[in-house]
Formats: sequence, C-alpha cells, structure tokens
Amino acid sequence: MKINNNPNIQKILGAYNKNIKGSNKLEKPKMQKDKIEISESAKEFQIALNAYKKLPEVRKEKVEEIKKQIASGNYNPSAEEIVNSMFDKKV
Repeated sequence: MKINNNPNIQKILGAYNKNIKGSNKLEKPKMQKDKIEISESAKEFQIALNAYKKLPEVRKEKVEEIKKQIASGNYNPSAEEIVNSMFDKKV
C-alpha cells in the first residue's frame, strides 16, 4: 500500500512541517552564569583550617620544658597520665 499519494497523509505532513518550522522560531533561552555562595560557617571553618595547618607539628616550647624537667629530675608523670597520652596519639 502506498501512502505517498494519499491526500490525508499529505495534510498531516503539511501540519507537521508547519509545527516544526514554528518551533525553530522560538527564542533560545539566555544562559545564566554560574555563581557560588559560601556560607559564613564555611568561611569560618576555612579560616580555622588554615590556622591549624600553620601550626608546627612539634611544639618546641613544650618539648624544651619537659627536657628541662627530665634533666633536673622533676618530671614524674603518673601511670594514668602515661596511659592517657598513649591512647590520645592519633596516627
């Protein structure tokens, strides 16, 4: 069966082509630029994180103080302090 010569099919194709041509005339939406907003708590966290990163790994003053106490014989930590400091270590 041929549908090319059918007048009803030709009317449908004509209507379809009008719709396609009309849809091409639509105005394209304007692209908006992306933007980012950082919350105040995130800004504060970033400041704290940067300050933490600037801290030295070893507190030299604390080490020197303990060395002096050991040398003078005044450093006597309790067993509880030793155990607590062993478990406070973060690897």
